[in-house]
Amino acid sequence: MSLPTRDLARAFRFYRQGLGFALMAGTEGDAMPEPVHFRLNAGVSLMLIPTGGFGWVAGGNRVAEPGVSECILGLSLETEAQVDALIARAREAGAEVPAPPGKQPWGYSGTFKDPDGHVWMLDVAG
Repeated sequence: MSLPTRDLARAFRFYRQGLGFALMAGTEGDAMPEPVHFRLNAGVSLMLIPTGGFGWVAGGNRVAEPGVSECILGLSLETEAQVDALIARAREAGAEVPAPPGKQPWGYSGTFKDPDGHVWMLDVAG
């Protein structure tokens, strides 16, 4: 998946240092690679693209205005403790947490918004 970002360096720090996401390709120290590409699990990766270039990558589609969520990004984890820990890391890194982790009718989940307002829902893999 790819996400537009208004501030690539800030988004890189949030995901790399704040959430501890692993880069697809290693870099020296805390250097920001180009492209910024994280491995989320064996089958899913996240690429951060500056807002100005996102329309080109997305085939001419415009980026939504700030504060508009076009979708919710879902990431399934193995345990409730992992959901709790990643939501806590996101909050410590400056994320808004509109739905703290907890039991829901559909399972255990929680949500956070990254610095660009993208909404992430973490849940326990069923």
